[in-house]
Amino acid sequence: MNEALDIAPRPRVYLAGPDVFRPDAREHFVRLKAACEAAGLAVLLPADGNEDQSTQTPEMQIYEANMQRLRGADGVLANLASFRGLEPDSGTVFEVGAAVALGIPVVAYGVPEGSYAGRVRAALPCEVDANGVLRETGTGIAVEDFGQPLNLMLACSIHVEPTLEAALKKMVGLLAARRAQEAGKP
Repeated sequence: MNEALDIAPRPRVYLAGPDVFRPDAREHFVRLKAACEAAGLAVLLPADGNEDQSTQTPEMQIYEANMQRLRGADGVLANLASFRGLEPDSGTVFEVGAAVALGIPVVAYGVPEGSYAGRVRAALPCEVDANGVLRETGTGIAVEDFGQPLNLMLACSIHVEPTLEAALKKMVGLLAARRAQEAGKP
């Protein structure tokens, strides 16, 4: 048997996050790609609207290209840093949800330390009501307070690591375990 055929292709990871909006996005993705490749991962970069021209609107081109890349990914590395407020970028959260629905493992980084409720409490006037529920003072809206760093739908469906380096290490481990499990299946 040819040894070259025995070598499995490098796992593909999609890079999700608001990084596309950075003024230095191109250079930033060069650094992210280098870090991923050093960890043995092939990179699927998010679309930026400069892909194949078609009759679709630019936003539909970007959406379709990113969904195609997600479907072709073995894993997703997601920058879930707070973006324009207390929550991660909504587009990134959508991509994370899509990946979870497709059965693709997601590892996040960039999540601020502490709990989501703690961040809300530090940014907005809040008080605990008579039933022990944390609520925004002005609106009375409950603040999710499970002690998690993110909303429970994210916190319970993905892996959260403190840094990109830790996220890469976790992703490599998850994908190796998945390959080993698949190799053991009849």
